[in-house]
Amino acid sequence: MNLKEQQYVCTLARCRNLSRAAEALFISPSALSVYISNLEKNLGVPLFKRVGKEKSFVLTSIGDQL
Repeated sequence: MNLKEQQYVCTLARCRNLSRAAEALFISPSALSVYISNLEKNLGVPLFKRVGKEKSFVLTSIGDQL
């Protein structure tokens, strides 16, 4: 995992909200969503659980280990 990937994952884990994390990273929410989805596909494991009506992003145990 490179530094950019780590930054995106850590920011989303801290913000727990796609829009707020994207704003903090100066990218669009859709770009962050695609990036995280592709990262999870490439790693072969889910890094986040999407929880609740608001779709809060919560790290899985594997995501937490990273």
